Amino acid sequence: MTTLIHGGVVVDGAGNPPCRADVLVENDKIAGVYPEGLDKTSNYFDSVISAEGLLVTPGFIDSHSHSDAYLVLEPEANSKITQGITTEINGQCGASIAPRYGQARLSSDWAALLGKRLTWRTLAEYKEVFSSSRPAINSIQFTGHNTIRSSVVGYDARQCSPDELKRMCYLFEETLEQGSWGLSTGLVYPPGKYSTPFEVETLAKIAASKGAFYATHMRSEADKIIESIDEVLSLVNATGVRAEISHLKTYGENNWHLIDRVLEKIGKAVELGELLGADRYPYTAACTELDIVIEDDGSIKDRDWSSVIVAGTWELENKRFSGRSVKDCADEHSVSPQDFIRQITARDKGKTGAFFFMMSQENLDRILSASWVVPGSDASLRRIDGPLGQDYPHPRAYGTMPVFYRRLRRLGFTIEQCVNRMTLAPALRFGIKGRGEIKKGAYADIAIWNEKEFAATSQFANPHSYASGMSYVLVNGVVSTFTNQSSSIGRGGRFLERN
Repeated sequence: MTTLIHGGVVVDGAGNPPCRADVLVENDKIAGVYPEGLDKTSNYFDSVISAEGLLVTPGFIDSHSHSDAYLVLEPEANSKITQGITTEINGQCGASIAPRYGQARLSSDWAALLGKRLTWRTLAEYKEVFSSSRPAINSIQFTGHNTIRSSVVGYDARQCSPDELKRMCYLFEETLEQGSWGLSTGLVYPPGKYSTPFEVETLAKIAASKGAFYATHMRSEADKIIESIDEVLSLVNATGVRAEISHLKTYGENNWHLIDRVLEKIGKAVELGELLGADRYPYTAACTELDIVIEDDGSIKDRDWSSVIVAGTWELENKRFSGRSVKDCADEHSVSPQDFIRQITARDKGKTGAFFFMMSQENLDRILSASWVVPGSDASLRRIDGPLGQDYPHPRAYGTMPVFYRRLRRLGFTIEQCVNRMTLAPALRFGIKGRGEIKKGAYADIAIWNEKEFAATSQFANPHSYASGMSYVLVNGVVSTFTNQSSSIGRGGRFLERN
């Protein structure tokens, strides 16, 4: 199968200036790049894509995603592929789709939506389901520390025993043999937050010995962020693992002033080769489960509840609260914000989502300006209808790539610099061979888009809305098309394993 992409402006991902060229695709690879052009009327081509007036770039890499389960539920991956995303790195923040033993629970909404499709326990079994689902995009899978720990220790607030740690190591090694890219932690969430640095280091040593990676949602992104970065650096020095800091932020206005120390500390570590860098979504609102504000003893610390917005809910009687602040909801019912949170999360069985508007626009620009920061949506895929169109997601699920691109352009970055940060930079960082670049021999993961029209349409008040400006996306040579009237989603994605 040969496809000619004709007349576009190629931005190759490697940072070279844009140039007009034709790109020839044969099966799943790029067969050649031709600045002089090819005769599009040749009978040699099975199909011709006209890219006149459009950019031709590598497909974008979402360096921090949570679509593990949803790629089975909605394999067309509409919200991702309409942004030009061709590869996701999943299993982040300590939560992965496998292994699943003992008391291990999947992320709040995964099990309920998967239903009878949840047939696997091991990563190898998940890969079989993934392949039979034929997703539209490629997936890289990390192994979640919380998933391993809950499989062995459960959710008890205690240290693991030596025998339990041995069992955790065995499960982790098994997933690496089955294709896992490395270890991820979510040290602010239970049960990961009950672990000691020694426990995490022991698992990270295994990752390092196998040439795998470590991605961490640190113990703190707020008051103790400096100490948390030091914990990561200590782990790296003890294990030699290649480490990435997830969704870098300085959370809470009281901590915004720490941005200088944070950027200096991480920047120096990157320069010394101690850290790979960080990923970040281009929004100033975080999104996670609302019950994260509830302490282990049931208490809830006071904060500005007008800046906490109820997002997705599960019980029908809670749906009316989505998109409204905790303060407004509590005032309406004449209860304290703390009591409202206890009530709504109890009805939702802990599955209530929330947006936390606790970050600085200025700090976001400074983080995105760092050359070692790559885009990560921190979001599962969605679509505007069907089961995944019924909740209330963060707009980053639909708009991370166009917003990241637009924000960098406003900060003065060139087109080729922006595209590099979204393609080859993360590919090189995570050892994703043969992707992230338009060149002969690379896999044909390609985005063809209108630079002026590439924009997010998803908003906090109306999140279910696809990005605009993407005309074609190829994943391993399989074409998806988009017009104002219709779309056709090809499904050429693969489960990628470390080489």
